[in-house]
Amino acid sequence: MTDLLANLALGFSVAAHPYNIGFCLLGALVGTLVGVLPGIGTVATVAMLLPITFGLPPVGALIMLAGIYYGAQYGGSTTSILVNIPGEATSVVTCLDGHQMARKGRAGAALSIAAISSFLAGCVATVLVAALGVPLTSVALLFGPAEYFSLMVLGLIFAVVLAKGSVLKAIAMILAGLLLSMIGSDLETGAGRMTFDIPELSDGIGFANVAMGVFGFAEIIRNLELSKESRELVQSKIRGLMPTRQDLVDASGAIARGTVLGSLLGILPGGGAVVASFAAYTFEKRVSKHPHLFGTGVIEGVAAPEAANNAAAQTSFIPLLTLGIPPNAVMALMVGAMTIHGIVPGPQVMTKQPELFWGMIASMWLGNLMLVIINLPLVGVWVTLLRVPYRLLFPSIIVFCCIGIYSINNSPTDVVIAALFGLIGYWLVKHDFEPAPLVLAFVLGPLMEENLRRAMLIARGDATVFVTRPISAGLILLATLLLVLAMLPMIRKRRDEVFVE
Repeated sequence: MTDLLANLALGFSVAAHPYNIGFCLLGALVGTLVGVLPGIGTVATVAMLLPITFGLPPVGALIMLAGIYYGAQYGGSTTSILVNIPGEATSVVTCLDGHQMARKGRAGAALSIAAISSFLAGCVATVLVAALGVPLTSVALLFGPAEYFSLMVLGLIFAVVLAKGSVLKAIAMILAGLLLSMIGSDLETGAGRMTFDIPELSDGIGFANVAMGVFGFAEIIRNLELSKESRELVQSKIRGLMPTRQDLVDASGAIARGTVLGSLLGILPGGGAVVASFAAYTFEKRVSKHPHLFGTGVIEGVAAPEAANNAAAQTSFIPLLTLGIPPNAVMALMVGAMTIHGIVPGPQVMTKQPELFWGMIASMWLGNLMLVIINLPLVGVWVTLLRVPYRLLFPSIIVFCCIGIYSINNSPTDVVIAALFGLIGYWLVKHDFEPAPLVLAFVLGPLMEENLRRAMLIARGDATVFVTRPISAGLILLATLLLVLAMLPMIRKRRDEVFVE
């Protein structure tokens, strides 16, 4: 305990340096902006800013890049709540209840609770990173390719349980998402798969194209068929920018559970923050006294996934800082930033460069504080956007989305693909298919394929490896149990009653 306090004191002395505070603030601001503007994405932003870090001190550079990463988790919820377009993959679940709250005139409460959940979860997760960094990495070391594959299967089954209505439709969406994720070049051979000789598809389809299509464009198309009165984003008068005392009471349990789930899942490589937000929402729905209200605008449906994805974003630094293993694409770029500055990521960072390790951890706490100070006053600004008439707001959204999609690869084909997914998303909504499982499967697909192949290579083609390894077998068993529960006729009948529109 004494060592931990001494280390944290060292960390805060490093993080509180004026230069480092400046870098932390810059990262938090850029991250929020990246999250709010759909299409740019954290990976692209960190990649673009990587060359700038050459001339910066190592600690300042890494503090700034870390700020961009967890700042984007905050910003991603803003567009999810206001216009039903997830700015980040982790904000997909926030759309479900957040946007419904906005339509009821409660956008202020939804945005505030998202910022508060993110701050509290981030603070708790930062303490966990400091206290449990070393022991938890030993748990992560037990996970091989077979375990990661099984964990992702469990994540997809969570999405089935989470989806409204028909279980078969949810499974169909997951299979469609996995198929879409396979479009492009083969991971091993580089041969084209399902590209239909279209050169633009050789690199696969980007997440932004799919997410903006099935959520953003589809929502706009769906609104075009409504009457002028029901077309406006907010169906009732905007009430209060801050959550009520009852909102805070209702959300407190969800924030606590989301933080615990997110903190644990963030340590594991492979889309931890995405799986965490889905898992937290599913779990919240399971323990809720009113599960039938989820998806209609309940505060717990915003608090749980927002707490989970922020906690996961913070704890994903554990394997990076202590093992040198990047758990996701952004952390892989952080490894690049470390090697640029001659730092070898891994266990020796903690002993050889304690000021870097503890300085980064302390900066996370300061960054979370900055983010809540930046975001809470902006709630009023974002909510005023909802007062803009539909005929002006939605063409603007389409233009910004198209600019965002185009700017990723400077490719007009990407804009056409997103428009195509808009039509697909509209068809899915009209036929009671839930797009969220499709997007989750699309994000996890490449990681699942990579781990499946690695597991099969290590086991020399023996498929039983997934049930003979204890952790993997446990995860597969849990996934099977969840699926059976979801498909039991009695439960299915109750689900159908619950989700009758």
